[in-house]
Amino acid sequence: MMKSDPKFAVVLLSGGLDSMVAAAIAREAGYRLFALTIDYNQRHRVEIRAATAIAKAVNAISHIVLPLDLTAFGGSALTADIAVPKAGVGSDIPITYVPARNTIFLALTLGLAETSGASDIFIGVNALDYSGYPDCRPEFIAAFQNLASLATKAGIEGRSPHINAPLQHMSKADIVREAYRLGIDPGLSWSCYDPTPAGEHCGLCDSCRLRSKGFAEAGLPDPTRYATNP
Repeated sequence: MMKSDPKFAVVLLSGGLDSMVAAAIAREAGYRLFALTIDYNQRHRVEIRAATAIAKAVNAISHIVLPLDLTAFGGSALTADIAVPKAGVGSDIPITYVPARNTIFLALTLGLAETSGASDIFIGVNALDYSGYPDCRPEFIAAFQNLASLATKAGIEGRSPHINAPLQHMSKADIVREAYRLGIDPGLSWSCYDPTPAGEHCGLCDSCRLRSKGFAEAGLPDPTRYATNP
């Protein structure tokens, strides 16, 4: 087991633009990264391939793809036979919300941080340009940090892994700018919840709309292939 070292971190890597930029920020800060991707049998499984490419791009020490089939629970358009909404980003929590997803995923990330000796966790949650998921809010991250200090041996010993959410207060345009500043190809990432059979972003789901809006507002090239212009 590796000794705790402030230059080691676990990054929760979905394969999306946000988690990619969070990983690149951690790398720029001097951390060596353990990447963790959860294969929850999501509708948009192509993002797992994106996560693999991103893990290589940030020189992750290892990349664990952990199977956890959340279709057994259902309750979301990403894990059940429910249509992905295409009408635009609304004000209510959408059906693409996966119940307790970030709570479940961060718990697994915390376990890996303890066993790897990592001092930090990085997650790409964002509370500005997002779909309104409750587990992306700063209050959630703060509450989970408190839980980590109570629920782990590392926490009891006063060395609970620190949870970093560096994109928390960034707009999607800010995140796009960060990707270009950090020199990581945004084309490696995947955002669409409902990929086409041809392997394109659908262009109409919330995630596609937010992604496209970010590139447009940043005034930077969008490498994404959309089946329909968002």
